[in-house]
Formats: sequence, C-alpha cells, structure tokens
Amino acid sequence: MRNRGWQGDPPADDAEARDRIIAAAMRCIDRYGPAKTGLSDVAAELGVTRQTVYRLFAGTDDLFQAVSIAAADTFVDRLVASVRDLDDPAEILVECVAFTVEQLHQERYLSLMLDRRPDLSTQQFTSAIPADLTRTLLTRLPIDWRAHGVTARAMDRLVEIYLRTLQSLVADPGPRRSGKEVRAFLRQWLAPAVAGLTLSSEAHPKPSLDE
Repeated sequence: MRNRGWQGDPPADDAEARDRIIAAAMRCIDRYGPAKTGLSDVAAELGVTRQTVYRLFAGTDDLFQAVSIAAADTFVDRLVASVRDLDDPAEILVECVAFTVEQLHQERYLSLMLDRRPDLSTQQFTSAIPADLTRTLLTRLPIDWRAHGVTARAMDRLVEIYLRTLQSLVADPGPRRSGKEVRAFLRQWLAPAVAGLTLSSEAHPKPSLDE
C-alpha cells in the first residue's frame, strides 16, 4: 500500500483500504445524497487523491455497488428476523419478497443501483452478485432445504424465481396494493412455484445440496 494521504493513517492493505473507501462513500451519501456524491467527494473525505480511489474502484457505479453489497448483510439480518415465526417455505419466501418490495426504496444504500440504473429490463437482478446475495439469504432462512429434498439445481431455479419475482414487482408494481394484498398476490403467484420445486425435489431426494 502507498502511504500517502489517508489523513496520516494509511490502511494496512487493499482490503482495509476498500472498507474505508466504502465507509467514506456512505458518509458522503448521507451528507450530499447519492446524486451529488462522486469519487472526488469520497477522496476528499479520506484525504487521498481520486487516483487512489480509482485504483480500487473502476468508477462511481462500481463503488456504489460495493456500498450496496456492504449494506446487504444488515438487510438480510432484518429479513431473517421478519420470518422467524414462520415455518412454511412458500410463506417464508412470500414474506421475504413482500418485505423487500416494501423496504427497498427506503434503503439508502441498497437502492443505489436501482436509482442510478432505472432500466430494470436488463440482467441487473439476475446477475451474479444479486444471485449470490439471494443464495446467502436462502441459506440463512429458518428452512431445512435438505429436509425438503432441494437439490443444488432446484436451489438455482429457486434463486432465479425469487429474483425475477422481485424484479417484476420493483420494475412495475402494478395496481396500488396494501401490504396484505401484495402478500395475497404473491401466495397466488410465487407460492405454487416454490411448492412445485420442493415437491419435485422431494420426489427425487438425491443428490443433496452438498453433491
């Protein structure tokens, strides 16, 4: 690591530098708003040059994506807590999607990519990073996927179904619905797909997620 800047306290390595840049970006977003936050603001917050930030992040979109990922852990914690009293897999996923739709645009950091890229017809929702985050969520939910016979292939399909459902409701919410109505709609749309996957998997319980 170069030792210049950083207000006299340089990071030990690139991993620490990335973490500090992300934290500085969050402070700048809180102060100026996402639309008025650029790499120059983040660099000034840290006492480094823009080139230092560019060395670790390709641009503002790349940095904001990292901010969103960093914020995802806390959001997943809240999602998991919101379904802790449920035990049916379909009902749990219905609640997770509904909760996300209700909260996403109130999440300053998580919604950065959506606010900067309004064209949701792209593969933004089903790309590697959202898929990995969704897989992490699914493994943390109070669901024993193995007991339901869910294979690795079925889990891949479940991740895609979850993300495409979320994409549809975020990109085009449709008629104004109450929270109760959103959940009723998801029970008709999402729940049968989840049930179909688990029932299909239970009929063929091998291989497991570890195979």
